[in-house]
Amino acid sequence: MEALLGIVSSVNGVLWGPPMLLLILGTGLFLTIGMRFITLRKIGYAFGQLFRGRKSTPQEGDISPFNALMTSLSATVGTGNIAGVATAIAIGGPGALFWMWCTALVGMATKYAEAVLAVNYREIDEDGRHVGGPMYYIKNGLGQRWLWLGTAFALFGGLAGFGIGNLVQANSVADVLQQSYQVPKGVTGIAMAILAGLVIIGGLRRIASVAGKLVPVMALAYLGFGLWVLIIHFSAIPEAIALVLRSAFTGHAAGGGFAGASIWLAIRMGVARGVFSNEAGLGSAPIAHAAAKTDSPVRQGTIAMLGTFIDTLVLCSVTGLAILLTGVWDSGATGAPLAAAAFGSAMPIGKHVVSIGLAVFAFTTILGWSYYSERCLEFLFGVKVIMPFRLVWIAVIPLGAIWKLNFVWGVADMLNGLMAVPNLLALLLLSPVVFRLTRAYFSPAQSPGQP
Repeated sequence: MEALLGIVSSVNGVLWGPPMLLLILGTGLFLTIGMRFITLRKIGYAFGQLFRGRKSTPQEGDISPFNALMTSLSATVGTGNIAGVATAIAIGGPGALFWMWCTALVGMATKYAEAVLAVNYREIDEDGRHVGGPMYYIKNGLGQRWLWLGTAFALFGGLAGFGIGNLVQANSVADVLQQSYQVPKGVTGIAMAILAGLVIIGGLRRIASVAGKLVPVMALAYLGFGLWVLIIHFSAIPEAIALVLRSAFTGHAAGGGFAGASIWLAIRMGVARGVFSNEAGLGSAPIAHAAAKTDSPVRQGTIAMLGTFIDTLVLCSVTGLAILLTGVWDSGATGAPLAAAAFGSAMPIGKHVVSIGLAVFAFTTILGWSYYSERCLEFLFGVKVIMPFRLVWIAVIPLGAIWKLNFVWGVADMLNGLMAVPNLLALLLLSPVVFRLTRAYFSPAQSPGQP
């Protein structure tokens, strides 16, 4: 096992090295410029579309645009927003937060393009459901000679879900509940399996319904507590932001329990943890957005890009600034304990905010990723695989709660990287389609409903 873990670690060192980070950032920047910064200029319009009804316009799809966004957020808002941000700062220094912001700004264009293509090239399966995602826009947009690339994405996505979307999430919940409340891991695993089963067996509509209620409540609650930490330390915010900017371009020397970080380490941790948090470029979120009730790929694309905005530029920023403002960032702690220390220093219930937030966010990730993996496996094997998959997915949850998962974490990172490669290549090859649809939609001569 040690030898196998070493091989996986070596592969990840290459897979998540400078070329991958450059490909992710480069693709996002290319799309941002190619669309003339539409993702930044149309933030207000995107929020308007999210909450505006379109009952008078013919629509196709299975779930509302809002619930499609909540389903995708259920899979992304999780450990990355708390433990991931804390780890990035603990290893890469305060400057890592700046590079997370940069990743999110260009990642909005990536997420937008993914959703546009997912809706534009989606299909209806044998059971009448709207299905889409990278495997479908590769097959239908690039043609049969590229089908192998879509198949590769579906294979990696179907397998990756069991790691990053199931086992490691169940393990995270079990760990935090045991450490904070002495709940046995086995009990947590069985309880999660039962709760997840009640939702997952009902399919996308039930997942979307639960996500549409649970994700906004928990995200707003966490945001509210985080903003309280910022308010308490309001006068120190300008200096904290200055520290982030200085460290982003000069690195940060060792001090306290902090080991020091170079500029490159700040960039690497900021980009890697930013991608882990918002999943822009991995190709997961468009699988949910492909099922949205909408009459326009571009309209859903503007809603999809809000996922990256909310996940990283809002929630991750609150976590990161709380850690910096409370002065615990160089204490030597990392991960969730570092975030808990920040919140705990500002309020008596800070530890509980982080513990409960982690548990609920990780649980919703299990729900969201179950849908992603299900669609990937359906692409490979057809609708007959759906119910067996759901049963296996539920049965695996208790195992994740009790296993030691160092190896699973490594494999999950590797599969996520392998998912990203075909998706990013498809986005670059299909970028002319995204640019054309965007220009047509926002053209002054376009039909009513445009800004």
